[in-house]
Amino acid sequence: MVEKIRLAQGAGGELMDNLIKDKILKYFAGKSNSAEIPLSMLDDAAVIDDIVFSTDSHTVQPLIFPGGDVGSLAVCGTINDVSVLGAKPLALSAGFILEEGFSVETFEKIVKSMGKYSEGAGVPIITGDTKVVEKGAIQEFMINTSGIGKRSEFLDSNIREVTRYRQFNQRWLLDSNLEKGDKIIVSGNMGEHGIALLSFREGYGFETKMKSDVAPINDLMKNALLTGGIVSAKDPTRGGLANTVNEFSEKSKIGIILDEEAIPIPNGVRSACDMLGIDPLEIGNEGKVVIGVVKEKADDVLSILKKHSFGKNAAIIGEATDTMNGVVLNTVVGGKRILHKPIGDPVPRIC
Repeated sequence: MVEKIRLAQGAGGELMDNLIKDKILKYFAGKSNSAEIPLSMLDDAAVIDDIVFSTDSHTVQPLIFPGGDVGSLAVCGTINDVSVLGAKPLALSAGFILEEGFSVETFEKIVKSMGKYSEGAGVPIITGDTKVVEKGAIQEFMINTSGIGKRSEFLDSNIREVTRYRQFNQRWLLDSNLEKGDKIIVSGNMGEHGIALLSFREGYGFETKMKSDVAPINDLMKNALLTGGIVSAKDPTRGGLANTVNEFSEKSKIGIILDEEAIPIPNGVRSACDMLGIDPLEIGNEGKVVIGVVKEKADDVLSILKKHSFGKNAAIIGEATDTMNGVVLNTVVGGKRILHKPIGDPVPRIC
Protein backbone atom coordinates (compact mmCIF):
# COMPACT_ATOMS: atom_id res chain seq x y z
CA MET A 1 0.00 0.00 0.00
CA VAL A 2 1.31 3.46 -0.92
CA GLU A 3 1.78 5.64 2.15
CA LYS A 4 -0.11 8.93 1.86
CA ILE A 5 0.41 12.26 3.59
CA ARG A 6 -2.30 13.10 6.13
CA LEU A 7 -3.61 16.52 7.08
CA ALA A 8 -2.57 16.01 10.71
CA GLN A 9 1.07 15.65 9.64
CA GLY A 10 1.18 19.39 9.02
CA ALA A 11 -0.56 20.46 12.22
CA GLY A 12 2.30 20.40 14.73
CA GLY A 13 2.72 17.73 17.40
CA GLU A 14 4.05 14.20 17.15
CA LEU A 15 2.83 13.33 13.66
CA MET A 16 4.51 16.34 12.09
CA ASP A 17 7.66 15.73 14.16
CA ASN A 18 7.83 12.16 12.88
CA LEU A 19 7.32 13.24 9.27
CA ILE A 20 10.15 15.77 9.54
CA LYS A 21 12.53 13.43 11.34
CA ASP A 22 11.79 10.31 9.27
CA LYS A 23 11.31 11.78 5.78
CA ILE A 24 13.15 15.13 5.68
CA LEU A 25 16.07 15.41 8.08
CA LYS A 26 17.92 12.38 6.74
CA TYR A 27 18.22 14.12 3.38
CA PHE A 28 18.84 17.71 4.54
CA ALA A 29 20.43 17.63 7.99
CA GLY A 30 23.91 16.60 6.85
CA LYS A 31 24.04 19.54 4.46
CA SER A 32 23.45 22.04 7.29
CA ASN A 33 26.26 21.03 9.63
CA SER A 34 28.12 24.29 8.92
CA ALA A 35 25.29 26.25 10.54
CA GLU A 36 25.71 27.25 14.17
CA ILE A 37 22.05 26.39 14.78
CA PRO A 38 21.33 23.79 12.06
CA LEU A 39 18.09 22.35 10.73
CA SER A 40 18.55 19.21 12.83
CA MET A 41 18.00 21.16 16.07
CA LEU A 42 14.45 22.00 14.93
CA ASP A 43 14.33 25.37 16.64
CA ASP A 44 12.10 28.10 15.21
CA ALA A 45 14.95 29.50 13.10
CA ALA A 46 18.48 28.57 12.00
CA VAL A 47 21.73 30.52 12.45
CA ILE A 48 24.68 30.75 10.09
CA ASP A 49 27.44 33.38 10.43
CA ASP A 50 25.29 35.16 13.04
CA ILE A 51 22.49 35.54 10.47
CA VAL A 52 19.16 34.18 11.73
CA PHE A 53 16.92 32.74 9.03
CA SER A 54 13.40 31.30 9.12
CA THR A 55 10.70 30.43 6.61
CA ASP A 56 7.02 29.55 6.90
CA SER A 57 4.09 28.76 4.61
CA HIS A 58 0.53 29.85 5.40
CA THR A 59 -2.57 27.95 4.32
CA VAL A 60 -5.12 29.23 6.84
CA GLN A 61 -8.82 28.95 6.07
CA PRO A 62 -10.66 31.26 5.90
CA LEU A 63 -8.18 33.78 4.53
CA ILE A 64 -9.75 36.64 6.51
CA PHE A 65 -10.93 36.05 10.08
CA PRO A 66 -11.75 38.06 13.23
CA GLY A 67 -8.59 39.90 14.29
CA GLY A 68 -6.48 39.17 11.23
CA ASP A 69 -5.97 37.53 7.86
CA VAL A 70 -3.50 35.28 6.11
CA GLY A 71 -1.28 38.32 5.36
CA SER A 72 -0.95 39.56 8.92
CA LEU A 73 -0.49 35.95 10.04
CA ALA A 74 2.36 35.42 7.58
CA VAL A 75 4.20 38.60 8.53
CA CYS A 76 3.82 38.17 12.29
CA GLY A 77 4.55 34.45 12.29
CA THR A 78 7.89 34.88 10.53
CA ILE A 79 8.91 37.92 12.59
CA ASN A 80 8.14 35.93 15.73
CA ASP A 81 10.14 32.88 14.66
CA VAL A 82 13.22 35.06 14.15
CA SER A 83 12.66 37.04 17.36
CA VAL A 84 12.40 34.11 19.78
CA LEU A 85 15.94 32.96 19.02
CA GLY A 86 17.26 36.28 20.37
CA ALA A 87 17.56 38.11 17.06
CA LYS A 88 16.43 41.44 15.69
CA PRO A 89 14.35 40.78 12.54
CA LEU A 90 15.64 42.85 9.61
CA ALA A 91 13.60 41.96 6.53
CA LEU A 92 11.06 39.59 5.01
CA SER A 93 10.33 37.98 1.68
CA ALA A 94 6.84 37.15 0.45
CA GLY A 95 5.91 34.49 -2.09
CA PHE A 96 2.32 34.33 -3.38
CA ILE A 97 0.63 31.39 -5.09
CA LEU A 98 -2.77 32.42 -6.44
CA GLU A 99 -5.44 30.31 -8.06
CA GLU A 100 -6.79 31.62 -11.35
CA GLY A 101 -10.05 33.44 -10.69
CA PHE A 102 -9.09 34.59 -7.18
CA SER A 103 -10.61 37.95 -6.20
CA VAL A 104 -8.28 40.88 -6.93
CA GLU A 105 -10.05 42.88 -4.22
CA THR A 106 -9.34 40.19 -1.60
CA PHE A 107 -5.75 39.86 -2.80
CA GLU A 108 -5.16 43.58 -2.43
CA LYS A 109 -6.75 43.58 1.03
CA ILE A 110 -4.37 40.86 2.18
CA VAL A 111 -1.29 42.53 0.68
CA LYS A 112 -2.30 45.85 2.27
CA SER A 113 -2.52 44.10 5.64
CA MET A 114 0.96 42.65 5.17
CA GLY A 115 2.33 46.13 4.49
CA LYS A 116 0.62 47.52 7.56
CA TYR A 117 1.96 44.86 9.91
CA SER A 118 5.49 44.80 8.50
CA GLU A 119 5.72 48.59 8.69
CA GLY A 120 4.32 48.62 12.23
CA ALA A 121 6.88 46.05 13.34
CA GLY A 122 9.72 47.85 11.57
CA VAL A 123 10.52 44.80 9.43
CA PRO A 124 10.10 45.60 5.70
CA ILE A 125 9.20 43.15 2.94
CA ILE A 126 12.07 43.57 0.49
CA THR A 127 11.75 40.74 -2.02
CA GLY A 128 9.24 38.18 -3.23
CA ASP A 129 7.61 36.17 -5.98
CA THR A 130 4.13 35.70 -7.45
CA LYS A 131 2.73 32.67 -9.26
CA VAL A 132 -0.76 32.03 -10.68
CA VAL A 133 -1.86 28.42 -11.17
CA GLU A 134 -4.86 26.80 -12.87
CA LYS A 135 -8.18 26.83 -11.05
CA GLY A 136 -8.43 23.81 -8.80
CA ALA A 137 -4.66 23.36 -8.46
CA ILE A 138 -4.67 24.85 -4.94
CA GLN A 139 -7.24 26.20 -2.52
CA GLU A 140 -7.49 29.88 -3.55
CA PHE A 141 -4.33 31.45 -2.15
CA MET A 142 -1.21 30.55 -0.21
CA ILE A 143 1.72 32.61 1.10
CA ASN A 144 5.29 31.72 1.95
CA THR A 145 7.29 34.22 3.99
CA SER A 146 10.94 34.07 4.97
CA GLY A 147 12.73 36.32 7.41
CA ILE A 148 16.30 37.23 8.22
CA GLY A 149 17.64 38.83 11.35
CA LYS A 150 20.85 39.56 13.16
CA ARG A 151 21.95 38.94 16.72
CA SER A 152 20.08 41.32 18.99
CA GLU A 153 22.23 44.05 20.49
CA PHE A 154 20.69 43.09 23.85
CA LEU A 155 21.29 39.34 23.69
CA ASP A 156 24.81 39.44 25.15
CA SER A 157 23.73 41.57 28.12
CA ASN A 158 20.81 39.16 28.65
CA ILE A 159 23.22 36.21 28.72
CA ARG A 160 25.54 38.03 31.14
CA GLU A 161 22.57 38.38 33.46
CA VAL A 162 21.89 34.63 33.16
CA THR A 163 25.50 33.80 34.08
CA ARG A 164 25.17 35.80 37.31
CA TYR A 165 22.97 32.97 38.58
CA ARG A 166 24.02 29.81 36.75
CA GLN A 167 26.37 28.40 34.14
CA PHE A 168 25.27 29.12 30.59
CA ASN A 169 27.34 28.27 27.52
CA GLN A 170 24.94 29.01 24.67
CA ARG A 171 24.89 32.09 22.42
CA TRP A 172 21.20 31.91 21.49
CA LEU A 173 17.81 31.27 23.10
CA LEU A 174 17.27 27.58 22.33
CA ASP A 175 14.63 25.03 23.27
CA SER A 176 17.42 22.95 24.85
CA ASN A 177 18.63 25.61 27.33
CA LEU A 178 16.37 24.96 30.32
CA GLU A 179 17.81 23.76 33.62
CA LYS A 180 16.42 22.91 37.05
CA GLY A 181 14.75 25.89 38.71
CA ASP A 182 14.18 27.97 35.56
CA LYS A 183 10.72 29.53 35.52
CA ILE A 184 8.25 29.30 32.62
CA ILE A 185 6.38 32.46 31.60
CA VAL A 186 3.65 32.95 29.00
CA SER A 187 3.13 36.44 27.59
CA GLY A 188 -0.68 36.28 27.56
CA ASN A 189 -3.92 34.39 26.99
CA MET A 190 -3.80 30.94 25.45
CA GLY A 191 -6.12 29.64 22.73
CA GLU A 192 -7.58 32.85 21.34
CA HIS A 193 -6.39 32.44 17.74
CA GLY A 194 -7.55 28.87 17.27
CA ILE A 195 -10.95 29.34 18.89
CA ALA A 196 -11.65 32.67 17.17
CA LEU A 197 -10.88 31.11 13.80
CA LEU A 198 -12.78 27.89 14.51
CA SER A 199 -15.84 29.80 15.71
CA PHE A 200 -15.86 32.03 12.65
CA ARG A 201 -15.10 29.25 10.16
CA GLU A 202 -17.64 26.74 11.45
CA GLY A 203 -20.27 29.26 12.54
CA TYR A 204 -20.33 28.08 16.15
CA GLY A 205 -20.60 31.60 17.57
CA PHE A 206 -19.01 30.67 20.90
CA GLU A 207 -18.25 34.29 21.66
CA THR A 208 -18.94 36.85 18.97
CA LYS A 209 -16.27 39.27 20.16
CA MET A 210 -13.44 36.74 20.26
CA LYS A 211 -10.55 37.70 17.99
CA SER A 212 -7.26 36.20 16.95
CA ASP A 213 -4.21 37.27 18.94
CA VAL A 214 -2.06 37.66 15.80
CA ALA A 215 0.72 40.17 16.56
CA PRO A 216 4.48 40.69 16.09
CA ILE A 217 6.43 40.07 19.30
CA ASN A 218 9.82 41.52 18.28
CA ASP A 219 9.40 44.63 20.44
CA LEU A 220 8.15 42.55 23.36
CA MET A 221 11.21 40.29 23.07
CA LYS A 222 13.52 43.30 22.90
CA ASN A 223 12.14 44.57 26.21
CA ALA A 224 12.48 41.15 27.80
CA LEU A 225 16.11 40.83 26.66
CA LEU A 226 16.85 44.28 28.05
CA THR A 227 15.68 43.01 31.44
CA GLY A 228 17.84 39.90 31.11
CA GLY A 229 17.87 36.36 32.45
CA ILE A 230 16.11 34.64 29.54
CA VAL A 231 17.43 31.23 28.43
CA SER A 232 14.71 29.96 26.06
CA ALA A 233 11.81 31.39 24.06
CA LYS A 234 9.30 29.94 21.62
CA ASP A 235 6.00 31.05 20.11
CA PRO A 236 3.28 28.48 20.89
CA THR A 237 1.70 28.15 17.45
CA ARG A 238 0.66 24.72 16.10
CA GLY A 239 0.04 22.35 19.00
CA GLY A 240 -0.23 25.28 21.41
CA LEU A 241 1.35 25.52 24.85
CA ALA A 242 1.34 21.74 25.28
CA ASN A 243 3.55 21.24 22.24
CA THR A 244 5.89 24.09 23.20
CA VAL A 245 6.62 23.00 26.76
CA ASN A 246 7.06 19.39 25.64
CA GLU A 247 9.63 20.58 23.07
CA PHE A 248 11.43 22.43 25.88
CA SER A 249 11.33 19.33 28.08
CA GLU A 250 12.49 16.87 25.41
CA LYS A 251 15.33 19.00 24.08
CA SER A 252 16.52 20.21 27.50
CA LYS A 253 16.17 16.70 28.98
CA ILE A 254 14.42 18.20 32.00
CA GLY A 255 10.98 17.87 33.58
CA ILE A 256 8.53 20.76 33.67
CA ILE A 257 5.78 21.32 36.24
CA LEU A 258 2.96 23.69 35.26
CA ASP A 259 0.30 25.26 37.47
CA GLU A 260 -3.00 24.95 35.58
CA GLU A 261 -4.62 27.73 37.60
CA ALA A 262 -1.85 30.17 36.65
CA ILE A 263 -2.24 29.67 32.88
CA PRO A 264 -4.27 32.57 31.43
CA ILE A 265 -7.18 31.09 29.45
CA PRO A 266 -10.14 33.37 28.60
CA ASN A 267 -13.60 32.19 29.60
CA GLY A 268 -14.70 32.10 25.96
CA VAL A 269 -11.83 29.76 25.05
CA ARG A 270 -12.47 27.54 28.04
CA SER A 271 -16.22 27.31 27.34
CA ALA A 272 -15.66 26.47 23.66
CA CYS A 273 -13.11 23.80 24.51
CA ASP A 274 -15.41 22.25 27.12
CA MET A 275 -18.20 22.11 24.55
CA LEU A 276 -16.02 20.51 21.88
CA GLY A 277 -14.03 18.25 24.19
CA ILE A 278 -10.63 19.68 23.25
CA ASP A 279 -7.75 20.87 25.42
CA PRO A 280 -7.15 24.65 25.31
CA LEU A 281 -3.46 24.00 25.95
CA GLU A 282 -3.21 22.25 22.56
CA ILE A 283 -4.69 25.14 20.55
CA GLY A 284 -2.42 27.34 18.43
CA ASN A 285 -1.64 30.97 19.23
CA GLU A 286 -0.18 33.60 16.90
CA GLY A 287 0.93 36.54 19.05
CA LYS A 288 2.35 34.97 22.20
CA VAL A 289 5.69 33.72 23.47
CA VAL A 290 6.65 31.11 26.08
CA ILE A 291 9.82 32.12 27.90
CA GLY A 292 12.24 30.18 30.09
CA VAL A 293 14.04 32.46 32.55
CA VAL A 294 16.34 31.97 35.53
CA LYS A 295 14.22 32.04 38.68
CA GLU A 296 16.00 35.08 40.10
CA LYS A 297 14.86 37.22 37.15
CA ALA A 298 11.37 35.79 36.65
CA ASP A 299 9.51 38.56 38.47
CA ASP A 300 11.48 41.27 36.65
CA VAL A 301 10.75 39.74 33.24
CA LEU A 302 7.09 39.27 34.13
CA SER A 303 6.82 42.90 35.18
CA ILE A 304 8.30 44.23 31.95
CA LEU A 305 6.07 41.96 29.84
CA LYS A 306 2.95 43.22 31.64
CA LYS A 307 3.84 46.81 30.74
CA HIS A 308 3.73 45.99 27.02
CA SER A 309 0.47 46.11 25.09
CA PHE A 310 1.00 42.51 23.93
CA GLY A 311 1.89 41.21 27.40
CA LYS A 312 -0.78 42.54 29.74
CA ASN A 313 -1.94 39.05 30.75
CA ALA A 314 1.54 37.55 31.13
CA ALA A 315 1.97 35.00 33.92
CA ILE A 316 4.54 32.72 35.53
CA ILE A 317 3.03 29.27 34.97
CA GLY A 318 5.63 26.74 36.08
CA GLU A 319 9.25 25.69 36.38
CA ALA A 320 11.82 23.17 35.26
CA THR A 321 12.58 20.28 37.61
CA ASP A 322 14.85 17.24 37.78
CA THR A 323 12.42 15.23 39.94
CA MET A 324 10.54 13.82 36.93
CA ASN A 325 10.55 13.51 33.17
CA GLY A 326 8.16 15.15 30.72
CA VAL A 327 5.52 17.75 31.55
CA VAL A 328 3.14 17.49 34.51
CA LEU A 329 0.18 19.78 35.16
CA ASN A 330 -0.90 20.56 38.71
CA THR A 331 -4.65 20.75 38.09
CA VAL A 332 -7.15 23.20 39.54
CA VAL A 333 -8.83 20.37 41.46
CA GLY A 334 -5.63 19.48 43.27
CA GLY A 335 -4.50 16.50 41.23
CA LYS A 336 -1.79 15.98 38.65
CA ARG A 337 -1.91 14.91 35.02
CA ILE A 338 0.70 14.35 32.37
CA LEU A 339 0.54 16.97 29.64
CA HIS A 340 1.50 15.01 26.55
CA LYS A 341 2.72 16.44 23.27
CA PRO A 342 -0.40 16.56 21.09
CA ILE A 343 -0.70 14.28 18.07
CA GLY A 344 -1.62 17.38 16.05
CA ASP A 345 -3.45 20.66 16.50
CA PRO A 346 -7.15 19.92 17.22
CA VAL A 347 -8.11 22.93 15.08
CA PRO A 348 -6.67 22.35 11.55
CA ARG A 349 -5.72 25.01 8.99
CA ILE A 350 -5.26 27.86 11.49
CA CYS A 351 -1.93 29.10 10.14
